[in-house]
Amino acid sequence: MASLKDLRNRIASVKATQKITKAMQMVAAAKLRRAQEAAEAARPYSERMGAVLANITQAIGGGGDAPALMTGTGKDDVHLLVVCTAERGLCGGFNSQIARLARDHIRKLLADGKQVKIICVGKKGFDILRRDYAALIIDRVDLREVKTLGFVNADAIAKKVINLFNEGGFDICTLFYSQFKSVISQIPTAQQIIPAGVPSVAAETTNGGNAVYEYEPEPGEILSDLIPRNISVQVFRALLENAAGEMGAKMSAMDNATRNAGDMINKLSITYNRQRQAQITKELIEIISGAEAL
Repeated sequence: MASLKDLRNRIASVKATQKITKAMQMVAAAKLRRAQEAAEAARPYSERMGAVLANITQAIGGGGDAPALMTGTGKDDVHLLVVCTAERGLCGGFNSQIARLARDHIRKLLADGKQVKIICVGKKGFDILRRDYAALIIDRVDLREVKTLGFVNADAIAKKVINLFNEGGFDICTLFYSQFKSVISQIPTAQQIIPAGVPSVAAETTNGGNAVYEYEPEPGEILSDLIPRNISVQVFRALLENAAGEMGAKMSAMDNATRNAGDMINKLSITYNRQRQAQITKELIEIISGAEAL
């Protein structure tokens, strides 16, 4: 049984931990609002980009003018997985859920005889995936020094992926991230970005219905410039969604940790008081017994 001094030290240690988790919860709550606003602001632009691509794709009609980034290589032998996670932990199962979705996808591809390459964006995803698939990881993007995520960060990642595609490094690229829904809900998502699939709903959101458009320059030339930018936009949206999801998950995790620390303090305090009362009672009995013996 622990001594009274050990219990006092344990209670003091848990109280110090509780102060830290409470402070981290407040910091995450402050950052969450800005991250959520940034993620929500990026969604309409990303959706409108899909609508424009849908309109131009309809104009081409699947002809030979479409660039390779949209049509693909005609094969699906080599798959590139861009796994976006957080740089830091203490956010519950946020990182592990994204990594789990990526691992399931990797197992399925390997079982089908496909070749898999991985680019990890974020330290935690790299730490998780390298345990089983270190040989498949070809690159890692470190964003720990970035205070505020900008489009330039996503554009650098997108250019790296596009250059690898132009070199014949892969056939299909899939982006993994967590879509932010609420503080307690982040949905792990897998999105194919190369070949650039055009959402079917995008055509429905275009204004004008069956209106006919004329393009200058030709639609194929527009797509050659627009699709790389769309890939950068999708990566940027994924990073923003991840940032908001990380803060929401961290806020929830630190709140749970603070509550658990409070419960532990109460239990330790009860144990301490009972043991102290038992020790006092024992000392009183010894004093009374000694007095009676005299």
